[in-house]
This record gives sequence, C-alpha cells and structure tokens, in this order.
Amino acid sequence: MTTPEPILIWGAGAIGGTIGAYWARAGIPVLLVDIVPEHVEACRTTGLAISGPIEEFRQVVPSVTPAELTGTYSRIVLAVKAGATAEALVALKPHLAAEGFVLSAQNGLNELAIAAHVGKARTIGCFVNFGADWHGPGDILYGNRGAVVVGELDGALTQRAREMHQLMRVFDADSILTDNIWGYLWGKLAYGAMLFGTALTDDAMSTNFADPARRPVWLALGREVGAVTAARGVIPLGFGEFDPKVFAPGQPEGPQIAAIAWLADYTSKTAKTHSGIWRDLAVRKRKTEVDPQIGIIAKLGREAGVATPTVETLVALIHDIEDGKRPLSLATLKVLIDQCRSVSTTA
Repeated sequence: MTTPEPILIWGAGAIGGTIGAYWARAGIPVLLVDIVPEHVEACRTTGLAISGPIEEFRQVVPSVTPAELTGTYSRIVLAVKAGATAEALVALKPHLAAEGFVLSAQNGLNELAIAAHVGKARTIGCFVNFGADWHGPGDILYGNRGAVVVGELDGALTQRAREMHQLMRVFDADSILTDNIWGYLWGKLAYGAMLFGTALTDDAMSTNFADPARRPVWLALGREVGAVTAARGVIPLGFGEFDPKVFAPGQPEGPQIAAIAWLADYTSKTAKTHSGIWRDLAVRKRKTEVDPQIGIIAKLGREAGVATPTVETLVALIHDIEDGKRPLSLATLKVLIDQCRSVSTTA
C-alpha cells in the first residue's frame, strides 16, 4: 500500500503552521517547509503547539528546511509573508510537479506573482482571515476564527478547487468555495490597509477603530481601495458584517462608518489584540509586507488613473518606522489624520 503524497506547506508560521497542524491531526499527510531551523526541529520532534481560545493541542508534523527538501509535489500551499513570495517561488518551483499547483494562503494579491512565476493554470487563490501569531519555535497562537475561501483565478469550479475546499473544511468547517476569489482578495485589502494604519501606534486594533478622531483615516483608506477595486472591474466581497462595497465610489458615509464600527467590535473579541503588522514592527523588529500588500494598491491605482494619497503616505510612514525614523505612536498616525482632515475640508 502506497503512502499518499503529502501536501507541501511552504511557510510554517501563523497561517501555514496552524492549517498544517489541523490537517496533520486529522491524518492528512502534510510536510511543512520553513526557513527557521529551530521551528522545523520543534515541529517534527516535540510538536507544533496551537494555543488560544479556539482550541489547544500539540501535533507532531513532518517538517524540513528548504535545503532538506527533496522530490516534487502536486499540491503546494504557499504561506510565507508577502515580501518573501518571490524568493519562496524560486526555491519551490523545482519541487512543483508538472501537473501540480500552488495555492496562496497569504495576505494581499500574491496570486499575481505566483501566476507570473509558475503560470495561471498552476495557481489557485485563497482568502484567509483567521487571527494567528507565530510566537516562537513550535508555538503558534490561534486567536480567532475567520473566513477561509478557495477559488480558481478564472472563477471555474474545478475538481482540484473542490478538493482543496474540502481540505480547508477540515481546518474550518465554514470554509467557502467561490467563483469570485478576486472579490474576496480585493475586499480584504480595504481591511488590510486599515490594519496597516492601526500598526502605526501601540494601541490595540479595536482602540484604533473605535476612536472617532482616527475615523477619517479608515474612511480614506477604504475609499481609495474601493476606487482602485472598481477601476479594475472587481466586485469586492467581505467577511462577517464587513462589506467592502460600501467604500465604492459615490457611496454614502453612513454605511462606511457602520463598517468601521463593526471592525472595532470584531477586533475587540479576539485574543490577537494587535495585527501581525504591529508584531513585525514592535516585537520581531523586521520589515513588514507593506510593499507587496499595500504598496501594490497605489501601483495598480496609478495604472488605472486613480489617486491613492492616503495609501501612499501610509506606506511611507511604515517605511519610516521600519528604518527607525519614526516611533510607533499616535503622533505618527496623526500625520495621516491631519492629511485626511485637510483633504476632507478642501474637497
């Protein structure tokens, strides 16, 4: 009897590690790949510990570093930070079977980069919105459940997409199969841009969203992402009660304020009080995903003739914090607040 080919999960951090631990616990063959040797060793020996309010367990998961990996695989889940996508693609491509595919379990629009590297036909999109943090070797906090959506880039409901959807349902029974994965990915970018804004301060996500003085920033970011989304002809889809369509051009302010109020409530109910972006800046002291995740909005906006001044300033402020030129503080966020107020009063 032959052993089923394992699903290769490239990146065993917050997203990949959590999904991998659940799959392995369910008896689904999994092989984790990660660049942190200590994490790899912990996962394959003492096990990967999942903690938090959802569930707590420890699961031994076969794991290797990229240098230790051999063979080819028909199913590869890419779960690295967006900024590491290009490097990961170069390393994983030799291990992708001829008829295989890469599924992007990441934040942002990484499907564009994956499709350019391995081909659109070998790429599957995935929207993930659960809260998790990598706390150290073999240690992941699973802070809250969230939407998980799988879909082909062209909207086709293929057998392979159905199979990956069923696998995702092992992790989260409410996982969705969609014919509009781009709608989910662009819909999350409105929320994602706002999360980068909350990372400019040391305050919790919910504190940022609940403060009326900071609301002009969230409104401006939502509207700019909404304008670029519309220019690209994408119909955005949301999660929970967050509907990104309220930020489309010409929409009234009332529902937009209500969407931000829902985010304040939603982020107040998770053990993950701060975003992974804030954790990169404040705890891990490393570069964020700001360029491939948020900077791309400005780039695509320029191509479509849509101005994104708030997004561009946000990207610059994140870079300033990364470079040690500005602190994580309300004063840094106030640069955006003042800019947004100035625009609203002159509009």
